[in-house]
Amino acid sequence: MPEAEKPVLLIHEGEKAGQRWTIREPELVVGRGGECDLVLPERQVSREHIRIFRSGDTYFLEDLDSKNGTWVNGKQVKAETVPIKDGDEIQIALAVKITFVGSEATAPLFLNELPGRLGRLQINRDSRRVFVGNIEVDPPLSLPQYRLLELLYDGGGAVRTRDEVVESVWPDAVGEGVSEQAIDALVRRLRDRLAEVDPEYQYIVTVRGHGFRLDNPSED
Repeated sequence: MPEAEKPVLLIHEGEKAGQRWTIREPELVVGRGGECDLVLPERQVSREHIRIFRSGDTYFLEDLDSKNGTWVNGKQVKAETVPIKDGDEIQIALAVKITFVGSEATAPLFLNELPGRLGRLQINRDSRRVFVGNIEVDPPLSLPQYRLLELLYDGGGAVRTRDEVVESVWPDAVGEGVSEQAIDALVRRLRDRLAEVDPEYQYIVTVRGHGFRLDNPSED
């Protein structure tokens, strides 16, 4: 198959957000293990999470009995193998979002050419800048606020527990204990900062008894 006709995976949420991967072989294994073709570092991702393979002119996705599941266009893939086509969105463990593009020739050069896929709230990891609807949160978030937002952002809508918050925001305090009041105060401050830019929407959702998640709607 000519290079330009090979399909591409565009990663638009997760630690490797912004990267693209051309599927050059008939089969591609995605997971956390170093032996995988595409390695995703998120701890929610199984060692071998999914397999994408070609049969005839069609590509298929198979979940490799992963612990935290796989979704294609919002529908969970369980025991079955499902066909995937141009524009399909793949969610891995609700921690990584990937778009399957039918060929390299039609793949956008930049992820912002995928309107509505990335959500209204965006993070620039290199500079730790945060944007809501293309408006920057200014002054910048404090380091604890940014770490909390990044944790929720990478979750792709999945609930993050209080223990995960402590581990990500206060890594040096793990084992010493961080009070629930301190966590709740940080969540309130982050909500207030985001409300300075978009007061009409609540991005940080408290799931009682479980933790917190990010509700990041598609940009209109």
